[in-house]
Amino acid sequence: MRDDLQGLEMSQDELQKLTNLPVNDQLLIITNPLNKLVKVYIQKIQSSEGATVIFIGFATFVFTYILFDIFIKIFVAWVRIPSWILLIVLGIWIGGFTQSILYLIWKSRSKIVKYHMTNSLQILLNDVERYNTVIRAIDINDQIEEAGNPEVLIKERESVIEALKLTKSDLIRALKTERILRENKNFILSNTELFVNNLATLTAMQVNEQATEHGRLLNEALQIALDVQHEMKRLQTQR
Repeated sequence: MRDDLQGLEMSQDELQKLTNLPVNDQLLIITNPLNKLVKVYIQKIQSSEGATVIFIGFATFVFTYILFDIFIKIFVAWVRIPSWILLIVLGIWIGGFTQSILYLIWKSRSKIVKYHMTNSLQILLNDVERYNTVIRAIDINDQIEEAGNPEVLIKERESVIEALKLTKSDLIRALKTERILRENKNFILSNTELFVNNLATLTAMQVNEQATEHGRLLNEALQIALDVQHEMKRLQTQR
């Protein structure tokens, strides 16, 4: 990702901090990290240091198994099942138990989000997703350009980036406002600056740019800003 895009995308951690809710929380599947570890291990094997990686991996496995076997013989000598079978069964049981705990935590957090979800928050989260989609689309376009396709160059890139910065600013302001109203239903907003947005600036930047690629991106940023403004006005009437 190019430097001018760094930090523009709204991460899950940032959203959770702004909303004070575990929004967009994904269920952690324990096999996913294991799959990544296996892929990294295979890549290491295929590299110049493959022999060393194989030796370290094999030595680690053998050492772990020997320790487990010694533990079984000392503390649970009454178990007649071969230690290697017991190790496999124990690994599966621990994996299943861990996954169950992760599922219960995810389910609990999902219920919290569902309980506190408001119509305005849902709309704003959708706008955030659209905003992030624009960022990812530009990043992919940049990669295509760097691969040797200069014809996909985004003209007036600085204007597009500026529009996205303004849009992000409005999204953050709207999310902060929604949280204040959600958590303080009887609180009368005194921070009027929360309702000052950059829509006029975005609109001015969009003039005469409809037919260009960066004009399309500016238009997308403007549409998101319009949605945000609409929600801001609706939130303001709830004071």
